[in-house]
Amino acid sequence: MGPLSRVSYFYDPEIGNYHFGLGHPMKPHRVRMTHNLVVNYGLYRKLQVFRPRLVSPVSMTRFHSDDYINFLRRIAPDNMQEHIPQLQRFNLGEDCPVFDGLFDYCQLYTSGSLGGADRINQNLTDIVINWAGGMHNPKASEASGFGYVNDCVLAILELLKKHKRVLYIDMDLHHGDGVEEAFFSTNRVMTVSFHAKFAGMFPGSGDASDIGYKEGKNYAINVPLEEGVDDDSYRGIFQSVIAKAMEVFAPDAVVLQCGANTLSGDRLGCFNLSVRGHGECVKFVKSFGIPMLVLGGGGYSLRNVPRCWTYETALLTGEEIKDELPFNDYFEYYGPDYRLHIRPSNMSNQNTTEHLNKIKSQVMDIFREIEAVPGTQIQTGQVQSQLNPGFGTGTGESYEEPSNEDGTAVSAVQQEHPAELAA
Repeated sequence: MGPLSRVSYFYDPEIGNYHFGLGHPMKPHRVRMTHNLVVNYGLYRKLQVFRPRLVSPVSMTRFHSDDYINFLRRIAPDNMQEHIPQLQRFNLGEDCPVFDGLFDYCQLYTSGSLGGADRINQNLTDIVINWAGGMHNPKASEASGFGYVNDCVLAILELLKKHKRVLYIDMDLHHGDGVEEAFFSTNRVMTVSFHAKFAGMFPGSGDASDIGYKEGKNYAINVPLEEGVDDDSYRGIFQSVIAKAMEVFAPDAVVLQCGANTLSGDRLGCFNLSVRGHGECVKFVKSFGIPMLVLGGGGYSLRNVPRCWTYETALLTGEEIKDELPFNDYFEYYGPDYRLHIRPSNMSNQNTTEHLNKIKSQVMDIFREIEAVPGTQIQTGQVQSQLNPGFGTGTGESYEEPSNEDGTAVSAVQQEHPAELAA
């Protein structure tokens, strides 16, 4: 299969059971639908399939504050009224609601990303896929952008234990402000974000002039785009910027956030990418032969997100799959054409050649200022935590990080997937 042939895939069937509430655009069910397509295309045969081993709440405090994680553990719909000040303080509300099993949900998607990073650290795999992850907006003490725990930041911190330089690439419609902020002053992590940037667009950050601070100056790269960007425009600037980032930064590992809200027709989107166009960018990153942690992210059209992430699973395994969708548990969602690929709309592309060339020129100027081999030390984990292991559980249970006999961390237990029995 050539370079990067070992592909690990993290999935827990429980992820689809969580519900943000009636009318909320974020639907974890999309991950279950993606997995069902992956299985019915037979792609699982090319994957090392893992159910993530749950990480401890303490491990989340490598980035998040103790009091914030404690709050996420204890808050529930039936005690919300007792914690109005804390809800406001930690930004839980309409966008980031409290729902049954909130912390369990956070623990589940975060465990896949951390477990995947650990497998890369141990050189047990070349590529890891965790479509449940990619929550790039949460801050150290604040929920944001439909996310609560920033699994992207935690996974990067894990990778930094064994890798000198990590490149974070964000393909989400919205700026990855949580990740950028976390590494704004270090040169061991370069963040590159391609996103929509105009009046009224969440989160409002990500201007091309935001380039990092102190040792991290010039290591935050932002590519703001206008509405209606199409495959050719996006692919052109994406490949130019990423190729230069690879040349100048020379990363040892890549974290790729594959937000699918850039697809044409997304419920909250304003871009006009096809599934094939989105996937071409993923394929381009893979071509550099650097270990990759591939995560999900945004994406709010329930019928198109699984199409996109299934196609990209195929690209990452080197498999070709048919445009005609196989019969699956959610087949009716994909009507009336029942095809993998979607046709972009005829919306106007507001990104003129002049605008794209201007942005590209700005970014290339930033790259010219970067030192050849960056290497400033960064803290990758807290020495102590004030987290109360039994806080909010009512049982006082404690969590232990699993380890092998030699003391190395255990990321997951490989289990025989039901689909393997059907082959």
